Amino acid sequence: MIHDARLRSKGSGTLFERERSGAAPQTVGEYEALLAGLLTRERGRRDVHGMGPRNELVHLERLPARDAAYAELREPLPEALQRLLEAQEIHRLYSHQARAIDLARDGAHVAVATGTASGKSLAYHLPILERLLLDREAIALYLFPTKALAQDQLRGLERFREISAALRPLLRAGTYDGDTPPSARRRLREEGNALLTNPDMLHQGILPYHARWSRVFSNLRYVVVDEMHTYRGIFGSHVANVLRRLRRVARHYGADPQFLLSSATIRNPGEQAALLTGDEVRVVDEDGAPRGPKLFAFWNPLPRGGDTPGRTSASVEAERILVALMRRDVQTIAFTKSRVAAELIYRYTRERLEHEGRRDGDGLADRLAPYRGGYLPEERRAIERRLFDGALRGVVATNALELGIDVGTLDAAVLVGFPNTIASTWQQAGRAGRTQGASMAVVVAYDDPVDQYLMRHPEYFFAQSPESAVLDPENPYVLASHLACAAYEIPLSAEDETLFGARAPRLAALLEEEGTLTSLDGRRYWAQPDYPAGKVNLRTIGDDTYTILDVKRENAVLATVDAISALELVYPEAIYLHEGNTFFVRELDLEQKLAYVEPREVDYYTQPVLDTRLKLLEARETKRYGEAEIGFGAADVNWATVAMKKIQFRSLDAIGYHPLELPRLNLDTVAFWIRPDEAARTAVRVRGLNPIEGLSGLRNLMITILPLHVMCDRPDLGGILNSSNLGEQALFVYDRYPGGLGYAERGYAIVGELLGAAMALVEDCPCEMGCPSCVGMPVLRPAQQQDYDLSGGWPIPSKAATTMLLRRLLGRG
Repeated sequence: MIHDARLRSKGSGTLFERERSGAAPQTVGEYEALLAGLLTRERGRRDVHGMGPRNELVHLERLPARDAAYAELREPLPEALQRLLEAQEIHRLYSHQARAIDLARDGAHVAVATGTASGKSLAYHLPILERLLLDREAIALYLFPTKALAQDQLRGLERFREISAALRPLLRAGTYDGDTPPSARRRLREEGNALLTNPDMLHQGILPYHARWSRVFSNLRYVVVDEMHTYRGIFGSHVANVLRRLRRVARHYGADPQFLLSSATIRNPGEQAALLTGDEVRVVDEDGAPRGPKLFAFWNPLPRGGDTPGRTSASVEAERILVALMRRDVQTIAFTKSRVAAELIYRYTRERLEHEGRRDGDGLADRLAPYRGGYLPEERRAIERRLFDGALRGVVATNALELGIDVGTLDAAVLVGFPNTIASTWQQAGRAGRTQGASMAVVVAYDDPVDQYLMRHPEYFFAQSPESAVLDPENPYVLASHLACAAYEIPLSAEDETLFGARAPRLAALLEEEGTLTSLDGRRYWAQPDYPAGKVNLRTIGDDTYTILDVKRENAVLATVDAISALELVYPEAIYLHEGNTFFVRELDLEQKLAYVEPREVDYYTQPVLDTRLKLLEARETKRYGEAEIGFGAADVNWATVAMKKIQFRSLDAIGYHPLELPRLNLDTVAFWIRPDEAARTAVRVRGLNPIEGLSGLRNLMITILPLHVMCDRPDLGGILNSSNLGEQALFVYDRYPGGLGYAERGYAIVGELLGAAMALVEDCPCEMGCPSCVGMPVLRPAQQQDYDLSGGWPIPSKAATTMLLRRLLGRG
């Protein structure tokens, strides 16, 4: 106690003593000192307040603490709920909670869009519990994007039930998902009044069998849509139609439920909520929750040196930071942008901790875990429990843990590469500091254009508001599938146009022409023997899943992967990473959708080399911009994994290539294109430059920049150079989903803005010839696939050619 008091009261000596003791940092200044101790000192100045360009730590943003803003309800809560809050030491409601509850009491649909850990769930729990106290027949349906979130919120409701004597006999809550036993499913249908599920189960397991759920739909008063910001792109477009089907079935039983939505901060919460529900939604977005001080650091790996382009591996830098934080007793989450990156960083960090643990005997390696999609459900639940209980000091995760699962108090977040949106960046950073104490977020940059631009201009990031979420409920592929599902549930009528939109009648007519639906007395009925929801996957463009089997454990199930990713992840002779261990893929059974793997110690991992081809089917719109034709239309895209390359651990160097023969996958989608005029191409040539290299660099820039404008993930887009469609070389950017999701269409509309942003990125980069930080990595052109040298690779596109081409397209001479 005396030692702690001294640490709190002293100044410069305090930090020294805390560093010696290995105690966790308690202030923003102590987090700064921790990072300063990791700098490559021989290459730059050591002052964290004035970093030189050769230091990794390029920016520190100190976010001050924020006091809470409270408000009173217009009418007090029932006494039972007041006692419930007091038992949890909640004596006043934050202003956004009070506002949301008042609006819900008024009967409005409400969306709360505030920061991480701001108490959004209480804003929808309280009106529901109040209704249950007043109306014993009322029922609430909770929708969460993941099973883990549903389980997490169920634990919260069960705590309420344990605390409150009034709720104990009244609240009958349970999760209804693929893991729910049949007996529990029946009990929830017959007795439950707070049902927690996910959109997938609602889509495939509840709506098609609504007659069994007549009690629920007849008494449905509230529908909660949690983590609304995650419902974007293909997933959001599907879920919007599922919610329209839900409203339709509820009305069939005489109910008209009220929607309560919650979201992280995004630019368009009202528009997003309205698109999801198909109705007007009142928005509450003034955050009244307090916030502790946070250090937000930008960490840029140093150049690799010599003639080798690029920077030190971001994964290796993340490992250094994670090890240092764990050794200082800082409970830390490291977010990665891919499954492979999560496995690599976990492996590197564990190896370092094991090596140091043999010396120090601290056992830290056993307090680190990876977390990503593809793990078995029981593995993920075990990791969540260990993190919540404090048994884990570190976790390396994909964005599967970005959502609001209660995993206890985290002190630091390490973001490996900027997430694809500003909204996701703040969401991930907000996972640390979920109390009022000091916390830290560190972004470790990749060597790509956006990451490096933000490293050079951190003020741009901190000045920007989060992006708008994008979804398209009337995507013809998506809408047609849900019209079929709706017709199976209840025959379609002319009134359904108000729910499903103006395209619905035409699409329903097309479904009738092909024999999927049939008309009788002005209504359209399902005309097939099967049930359509079983064929519609809400989250991916493929319906199938591959199972990964460990042959050394009698073909025990190791993990799963979707069909699209399987051909890019578990192809023959690939190295599959699982919990940091390396597995050699012996066989990929395409018919049975099985991948057979075996443990094998190697010093490398593998990456796929893809060959993509595009055929323009229809030009829907064209326009002029500078010295180029800009177009938008329908396209057929097909691709295959044609080779793999071996990458040595802790390095970015390829140590070998191997050709592969795998089936091609097809996609009917939409694309926008940029076709430079002959004058623009000639202007590049007369400078002794190759216009194809300019287009190659522009392609990399477009794929990097467009996600920032439409709030999608980079894998949602594809880009290719093609000369066969328009007779001259052109750049095509396409949506990687059937029918498109509005990304390419939006790119067509704002092409001038995109080209201007591309020019700013290229001109701002300090390199001379071109590098991964501006014009990106080489582009494999399918027309010359046969000439591709698997032992070498292509050069980085020319910065000069890209700049010259952009100047002509932007009318700058």
